[in-house]
Amino acid sequence: MTEWDIKKLQILRTLSERGTVTATAGALLMTPSAVSQQLANLAKQVGVPLLEAQGRRVRLTGAAHLVLRHADAVFAQLECADAELAGYVRGEAGEVRIGAFSTAVPALVVPAVRQLREEAPGLEVRVREAEAAEAYELLSGGDVDLALSLAAHAPTARDPKFTRVPLLADPLDVALPEDHRLAGRRSVRLAELSGEAWIFGGSGPWSQITTAACEAAGFVPEQAHSAAGWTAILAMVSAGMGVALVPRMAASTADGVVRVSIGGDQPRRHVVAAVRKGAESRPALARVIEALKEAAHRE
Repeated sequence: MTEWDIKKLQILRTLSERGTVTATAGALLMTPSAVSQQLANLAKQVGVPLLEAQGRRVRLTGAAHLVLRHADAVFAQLECADAELAGYVRGEAGEVRIGAFSTAVPALVVPAVRQLREEAPGLEVRVREAEAAEAYELLSGGDVDLALSLAAHAPTARDPKFTRVPLLADPLDVALPEDHRLAGRRSVRLAELSGEAWIFGGSGPWSQITTAACEAAGFVPEQAHSAAGWTAILAMVSAGMGVALVPRMAASTADGVVRVSIGGDQPRRHVVAAVRKGAESRPALARVIEALKEAAHRE
């Protein structure tokens, strides 16, 4: 297979544009003898004559014009590569894989992706829904580049494997049946619900968050029903089967359910982004983190 030398092709292309060896040498800051030598070497590489004498000047052969037709395509592709690399350096190109828990996808990830589509259309973001703890397993295993999780279920800030970026302190509200005795209030204290039947998951982050919030208010919640999805939880609240804590970031609503703010020391869940230590310097990843911060700020 013929070896193609980009520099020599550029000299041939310039000769085609300028017409003489002297003009080519001036344009490329070379000597005329160096131009002639490089073109002679190119002819040896491709195995066909590229120049022929025409009086005191030279002209390109048919083979040279054929080579240049392909060279133009090569140079165009190299220009594209240069442009894409420049975009990569600015964080406007590349691929970033995100692992995120369910409520973070519509509230944070989707707005960030919409913003990036406008500002950096060459940057591709791939999203994978995962439980808060699973997101870190995916990050550690190299299956995602960024994990959106809850601080309470993430490795500590001292973990040498990850860099954590705080995004959002998401307030928790209480979901009540619309005919509940406290449904008309603007806010309630969590302790006022100590005798209620509670609905939350049997395990996992939301179970721990609900239990910790209630215990901080001075009581242990009585779990009447177990569910993990917001659709199921709110359907049971609507039916009067119990009450539940709901993160404000979760946009889920249901007929017959009223959300009431928790007064006093309102419980919150802290959302963090994490990357493998050192990866935060990648331009594309840094660009995604900034977009997530902006989405969190708008929440």
